[in-house]
Amino acid sequence: MDSPGESPAGTTDDASAGPEGSRGADGTALSQQGFAQASPPVTGSGVERHGMFGTHGGGDTSGYGGLVQEPYSPVPAERPFGGWFDEVSDALAAAMADRGIPARALRQTTVAHGEITYYVERDHLNGLLWTFRDDPALRFEMCSSLSGVDYGPGARERLHVVYELTSMTYRRRVRLEVAVSSDDPHVPSAVEIYPTADWHEREAWDMFGIVFSGHPALTRILMPDDWDGHPQRKDYPLGGIPVEYKGAEIPPPDQRRRYG
Repeated sequence: MDSPGESPAGTTDDASAGPEGSRGADGTALSQQGFAQASPPVTGSGVERHGMFGTHGGGDTSGYGGLVQEPYSPVPAERPFGGWFDEVSDALAAAMADRGIPARALRQTTVAHGEITYYVERDHLNGLLWTFRDDPALRFEMCSSLSGVDYGPGARERLHVVYELTSMTYRRRVRLEVAVSSDDPHVPSAVEIYPTADWHEREAWDMFGIVFSGHPALTRILMPDDWDGHPQRKDYPLGGIPVEYKGAEIPPPDQRRRYG
């Protein structure tokens, strides 16, 4: 598939020089230091987690402890990001300027655990995906994974969609993430750009209730068609049935005792 309009000319060498002095469609300078911070960032909150469930020493042996934690998002990173992250970010800024994508399309950039994540505005998601796929200095030809995340009812934008993009040309991986509220859980479908997103979007709809506008056949893929609700949302009831053993019965997870 070809992206709308012409792809901008350029090479990796051109991109590595950076988008010095270039501007987005809204006139915002796409400088090395600030182009990713033109829109309000995704607010970081909670405590960084380590270990299973991020808790220690609770004494819970029931398999269900009713654990509740604030959602956590890493804080925005500052330039230089390090390694090839800066080269990709510079190439992205230049490509956005060439394609008329405003700087505010990028809400923030995060570098954590050796990976770079671009948080993007929903309205510019597909424009950025076309850019990542087709710009000669980027060439992220493959969407290797698309998944949903629910940060819980306490988060302002609780539902996130995560896109793992792979460049076969440059042997690189980046992540795009878009956040929406449960009151308006609509995200543009990426199937036209990355056909591999087809069944991934169906699973995210099935499990999280994220509506991918423009999907060719957005139906359930794991649960029955008439299933009520979306099982991987944080406020979805655990349910379950008792498990019987000889001389004993284990109740469903949400009816077990808590220890500690």
